[in-house]
Amino acid sequence: MFSDNKKGKMTQEDSTHQNIIAQDTKIVGDIISKGPFRIDGQVEGNIRTQGKVVVGKSGFVNGTIEGANADFEGSFSGKLKLSGTLSLKSSAYIQGEVEVGKLSVEPGATFNAVCNMKGGVKELNKGDQQQKKPTQQGQEETGKSA
Repeated sequence: MFSDNKKGKMTQEDSTHQNIIAQDTKIVGDIISKGPFRIDGQVEGNIRTQGKVVVGKSGFVNGTIEGANADFEGSFSGKLKLSGTLSLKSSAYIQGEVEVGKLSVEPGATFNAVCNMKGGVKELNKGDQQQKKPTQQGQEETGKSA
């Protein structure tokens, strides 16, 4: 009666199941989830998730998406804020504001957005490269860059 082996027991893994918005489905409103999304229909509103968002060829989102990563084959209009990677396939159409850590764009994709790249800036001058410094006599002295 009070055993730990319950058939309907919810686990942490259940939140990682993919949420699917099928083709010919339209949702108006805000969506908040811990799990990933696949959107083949239309969403007008805000989507916030800790998972990945995939927008298929027939998918369209008008609003704001906040999440980790996203793959687009379909269309998006609005504000996109991702902590990870935005991947645009050749059929993707993006319009609006984009803030991402990394951006991957296939040839043929349309990207009409103000883009702000977040994350660490890579140093162009790494290692023990030599930098020339002038001395008092006007001669150049070679030293290591700081």
